[in-house]
Amino acid sequence: MENSFPLHAIAIAFTETPPAGLGRWSGAPVPAGCAFWRQALSGQAFYTEPADHYSCAVGAHTHGLSLPDSLGPQLMNTVGFMVSSGYLKMDEVPGIPVLATAPRYISYAPAHLAAFPPDAVLFAGPPATVMLLYEAAVRAGAAGALTPAMGRPGCAILPYAKQSGGAALSFGCRGNRTFTGLADSEMYFALPGAHWPAFAQALDEILAADAKMSAHYQQHQSLFPILS
Repeated sequence: MENSFPLHAIAIAFTETPPAGLGRWSGAPVPAGCAFWRQALSGQAFYTEPADHYSCAVGAHTHGLSLPDSLGPQLMNTVGFMVSSGYLKMDEVPGIPVLATAPRYISYAPAHLAAFPPDAVLFAGPPATVMLLYEAAVRAGAAGALTPAMGRPGCAILPYAKQSGGAALSFGCRGNRTFTGLADSEMYFALPGAHWPAFAQALDEILAADAKMSAHYQQHQSLFPILS
């Protein structure tokens, strides 16, 4: 599949033990857990521990991670700043997806190279690519005609996909786009890990069908000079 489609996808797992054969993150501290997405999208595979995610109180919260006492006020201070700046309203906070159980290890790898079963598979790409991912997810039984679209915080798409059992779209958020380098022309799509094998097969079918429909629509458009 990765040879026929510019698929930028990473596998993410929330576990009690580190996956066999996977090394711990050995790079410098990052400003937020979503910065690890960028590393995995660039081809790296590794696992992290809760402390690696403490730099972003909101990201730690969506992953169900409790900050140590010394950092305890950080979440409320961060949320308070978001509210006072007009970025967020307090009544929006309860609707943010959060992992029900805090993981001891969070692992990342390019999806086609992952040696561990993912809880979620995350894609980044332009809307035209996400359109095809959505269609494949519907074909694989991982999405419906109405699929949730999410905004801030961007990392909340992971607990949603894991716990709902359904795919979701995310427009990202300002922090996520800053820490991951996601282009303004791109967005996210997340798939529950259990649907990954069926999705991979469905995507090949969708790509073939899309190529046929594209040729059909190009030919149809040629019949209308005003659009040619």
